[in-house]
Amino acid sequence: CSTMPMPVWTFLESYDFSGKIILPFCTHEGSGFGHSLQDITSLCPTAILGKGLTIFGTTITDAEDDVKRWLNNC
Repeated sequence: CSTMPMPVWTFLESYDFSGKIILPFCTHEGSGFGHSLQDITSLCPTAILGKGLTIFGTTITDAEDDVKRWLNNC
């Protein structure tokens, strides 16, 4: 809760993301990104952290337009 799942954490700490753009996204029920963005920045300090997308889990079935808009603006 409030951060990334451990498999994502392990993936980020296992590779060199220097100069790469990371576009975070998640579902949640009120916490948004929690402290995931800070954790990504700590794990990948030389990566570029782009604008992320959070979607309420209860609205995920209606989120297609939100996802398309986010991807088009990345």
